[in-house]
Amino acid sequence: MKRIEVKLSLPVVAPLLDVIKELADGLQQNLAAPQVLADLDPEFREAWIGDLLTAQNGDVRTLLALFDENFFSDGVVAFDEENGEAIVRASAAIRLRLRERYLKGVGDDTLEGGDIELEQLEEPVRKAFMCYLFLATVQELIIQHLDSSIIES
Repeated sequence: MKRIEVKLSLPVVAPLLDVIKELADGLQQNLAAPQVLADLDPEFREAWIGDLLTAQNGDVRTLLALFDENFFSDGVVAFDEENGEAIVRASAAIRLRLRERYLKGVGDDTLEGGDIELEQLEEPVRKAFMCYLFLATVQELIIQHLDSSIIES
């Protein structure tokens, strides 16, 4: 089984974890990408959305589990074929929430390219932008270095 271990800077990542945890709390009851599904039977729609929410919450728990007491002692997180897909999905959900909540005024090209003057941003937006880039990097690491079949399933 392929495994990636990454050593992260605690002083840099710890403040970003506060943002991730805040958004994760908000995702417990709401999908990152809300589903209308108006054409479906209400009971079926409720069950479907409930299943999506359960899966999303499991993915977010998997992401947050990377940042346990071991992380705070050695700064290392590990991605493998078992947790990679869930971490990619959780990162996407949180990035969607970051865009919706903090980064509405930042254009797509800027978000994806990372070309922005951080000093010009207000503190909450700066932290959100750094979190957005951090999660994008996590996703890229998993996609590039783990077996591509985890992404295709």
